[in-house]
Amino acid sequence: MTGSRWMIALSCVACLSASSPVQAQSVVDEVIWVVGDEPILRSEVEVSRIQAAMQGIRWSGDPDCMIPEDLAVQKLFLHQAAIDSIEVTESEINSEIEQRIDYMVSQIGSREKLEEYRKQSISQIRQSMHDDLRDQMLIQRMKQSLVKDIQVTPAEVRRYFKDMSPDSIPYVPTEVEVQIITQTPRVAPEEINRVKDQLRSYTDRVTRGETTFQTLARLYSQDPGTARSGGELDYTGRATLDPAFASVAFNLTDPKKISKIVESEFGYHIIQLVDKRGDKVKVRHILLKPEVSDSSVSASLARLDSIAADIRAAKFTFEDGASIISDDKDTRNNRGLMANLVERGGQRMQTSRFQLQDLPSEIARVVDTMQVGQISAPFTMINQRGKTVCVIAKLKSRTEGHKAMITEDFQVMKDVVMAKRREQALHDWVVKKIRTTYVWVKDEYRNCKYEYEGWIR
Repeated sequence: MTGSRWMIALSCVACLSASSPVQAQSVVDEVIWVVGDEPILRSEVEVSRIQAAMQGIRWSGDPDCMIPEDLAVQKLFLHQAAIDSIEVTESEINSEIEQRIDYMVSQIGSREKLEEYRKQSISQIRQSMHDDLRDQMLIQRMKQSLVKDIQVTPAEVRRYFKDMSPDSIPYVPTEVEVQIITQTPRVAPEEINRVKDQLRSYTDRVTRGETTFQTLARLYSQDPGTARSGGELDYTGRATLDPAFASVAFNLTDPKKISKIVESEFGYHIIQLVDKRGDKVKVRHILLKPEVSDSSVSASLARLDSIAADIRAAKFTFEDGASIISDDKDTRNNRGLMANLVERGGQRMQTSRFQLQDLPSEIARVVDTMQVGQISAPFTMINQRGKTVCVIAKLKSRTEGHKAMITEDFQVMKDVVMAKRREQALHDWVVKKIRTTYVWVKDEYRNCKYEYEGWIR
């Protein structure tokens, strides 16, 4: 979110067009639409207008007509989600909230500036986002459920693009395949002991009643996803947790006691039980990550430099090096080839192809300047587990950006047709749902031009 959008958000209450058919009025809040048994308030429309301005959304028609219609459509999907028992978990909601707060902080500069701008604490911002975000996630799940069975055949794809003008053919951005070999710098035993002593001191302070586990987690935990909520992980199944962490967490029985120190792939933890519910556990934890010394990083970079030289001298292949030498468990069994999870046909699928912006930024910067088959100089990066690792990369393939061709880019073209089919299916569902749902619209909104037919009766 750019600085200019923040300014738009500050002044957008005054941005209502004087020529709009629905005038901005200084009136007490009122019901302007009813969909089923759900009212839409004038204040909801104004809040949506502000949010759209903050996000840089531009309406294709009159926003005074399109915003209440958009709210009405959302209520149709939410109503159906309740009927079909579509759910999202608190853990999923909280995770998305944290991602959005982190993004806002990155754009405005600091948490303090964000709190100053919003005139709310971070905790209050979280609370204010919760219900709207829950509804957005429910709507998205409901849409996915409605279109999950839609399929398109190769013949349909060919027919769709047969007579399309060249200007309308989708553009396929440059894609690359990348292999990596990583080395994790060794952490000195003294540093591990320092971290463990620190965690033991936290346990002692809580046990003596000097402070609470939540307070220490907020102050010292190095898990950005939970520190701000006092280290708390919502109800979680065993399979989604690090095995070592899960083994200890699920064996805790007394909420007043703190676990022994646990080593996971993320670092070292202490854990406190909050509650158990069926096959899920709710715990708090404090994570500390041992610091890697500069000398250790230098040693790992030097080893990778030597490995790269041996590969260039044909002593062994990059693939063999990745399979035997690399520390990266996500790519080691795939001969170093990185995998990309993409959304295809409403499902998450794995591919080896990346657009540059989808790669980790450190790898993208290196790969962008490489030729196919070239091996990079060693460099450092922060991996998905928040650890510093040293890397050499090989550019396996590069497909330059181009207009999609049915022979080479069938999946891309299929995705376009699939998206059109799904968009039409959702449009038809909304029209059908409107016919069977009670709708009342205030007189001043009855002359609007709407996307969906059937609102005005």
